[in-house]
Amino acid sequence: MFATPPPQVNTDPFRFDFQRQQKFSEMQSTKMNSHIQYKRLVPLEVFEEEMQYSHKTQKLYIWGLFSACLAAVFLTLVHLKTVYTSLGSSRLDSPTHDFSVPHHICTDPCRIVLVESIPEGMEFNYNTNPSIFQSWLNLISEAQSSLDIASFYWSLTNKDTDSNDPTAYQGEKILNELVQLSSKETAVSVRIAVNTPQGSQPLEDLKVLMEAGADVRKVNMQDLTTGVLHTKFWIVDKKHVYIGSANMDWRSLTQACELGVVVYNCSCLAEDLEKIFEAYWYLGEEGKTIPSHWPDSYTTSYNKETPLELQFNGTPSTAYLSSSPPSFCADGRTKDLQAILSVIDDAQEFVYIAVMNYIPTMEYSRPKRYWSDIDNQLRRVAYERSVRVRLLISCWSHSQPAMFPFLRSLAAVHDQSSKLDIEVKLFVVPPSPSQKEVPYTRVNHNKYMVTDKVAYIGTSNWSGDYFVNTAGSALVVNQTATQSTEFTLQAQIQAVFERDWDSPYSTLLTQDSDIKQLCSTAEPFHP
Repeated sequence: MFATPPPQVNTDPFRFDFQRQQKFSEMQSTKMNSHIQYKRLVPLEVFEEEMQYSHKTQKLYIWGLFSACLAAVFLTLVHLKTVYTSLGSSRLDSPTHDFSVPHHICTDPCRIVLVESIPEGMEFNYNTNPSIFQSWLNLISEAQSSLDIASFYWSLTNKDTDSNDPTAYQGEKILNELVQLSSKETAVSVRIAVNTPQGSQPLEDLKVLMEAGADVRKVNMQDLTTGVLHTKFWIVDKKHVYIGSANMDWRSLTQACELGVVVYNCSCLAEDLEKIFEAYWYLGEEGKTIPSHWPDSYTTSYNKETPLELQFNGTPSTAYLSSSPPSFCADGRTKDLQAILSVIDDAQEFVYIAVMNYIPTMEYSRPKRYWSDIDNQLRRVAYERSVRVRLLISCWSHSQPAMFPFLRSLAAVHDQSSKLDIEVKLFVVPPSPSQKEVPYTRVNHNKYMVTDKVAYIGTSNWSGDYFVNTAGSALVVNQTATQSTEFTLQAQIQAVFERDWDSPYSTLLTQDSDIKQLCSTAEPFHP
């Protein structure tokens, strides 16, 4: 459930080879003798005999070569037939939906909306964006043929949390709407890919949905990669999309800070996200394992090198979807870590990051491992290009103690004379006495980054496990081609970050900050 972290196991996560093996072929060459030996003249009879022997040898050589070619063609056809038969009978190579590699330019009238959840009782000086709750209701009402949801777990009712909070009605409303949508009367296919429930995680919501007609597959990430399925996205009719930090939990709608985007009427993007969902769906089948090479039906043309060209709200944009872990990425798919490193590297002025957890380690792996990929990148751009770096990190009573020394180390990279400008703030969502009774809540659960060029909306916390063995995804949007930044997604997310950064809920982290006192004001909450 909300409080359950990815399982801590005594398994080396690097025992899984997440990189595809490359095949090499050796070229053999034959050296020709450039010196032609002098040959004496011979009698005509001998010459004629040699010519006859040469003709016979040549005929035998030609016949042998022809036979070898026929044999090679025959064996090739047999091999292709075997492969075709195997592919035709495999769900892996024949996903539910037929995908073809699309063009790089999308002409769909794509509309993107920034959505968020603001915890009950929190107030800001700036306007907030449309709610995730309302956006989910909108997507359900739009569904005509299909709804696919990738999720960590389900906990949409007070019963799931053994609580009696009136704000749970939003989650219960979503569950009721999904149950009605799943019924046979609607003719809408509802598919749910969910991490295999662990321990005391609730199952009631999934049972109700399956009884109503939804098709549910549980992805056993523990067996596949030692991680969890942490992704959080919706796909409606293969043309509308939600992706963001909110879990299928009523507390994500009313008790936690969450941020995501909804994209309407954008089949180019939706069909590409569907390929990620299909990978989960395939692995949710009993006995399936991660293929050494994903079939072409999962391949994408959209990535950080060749992003999709489209218009969001009439604004020229480029976009692509990234994914983790690497073993889940088909050809062409940018790995989530590489997307993050690329976005940071492209920044010229600033990098603003808002995540629940930030720790440069393999947080849930044993033996302990240091993991500094993102940390090094932030320090590098701050030092080499004087990029302004800001991190807004959640602080609650169950924050990992090891996180704060690393954050202090980053915050120490701040010196005006050297043009080093990294700052860290801790964000606390204060609970009322009644809200303290709700378990595992009241936190800034966001997972996004914004720079002067790019908006990154993800589903993962920022520690090594989430990029090595846990399933996550992200949308990366660049709108620098437009002349106006007033209505770009980048400008909107920047405004959200600055609103939270300047709010009374954020406190600058210094070497003298009393972490225990600061974080103890919040009730525990986990992804």
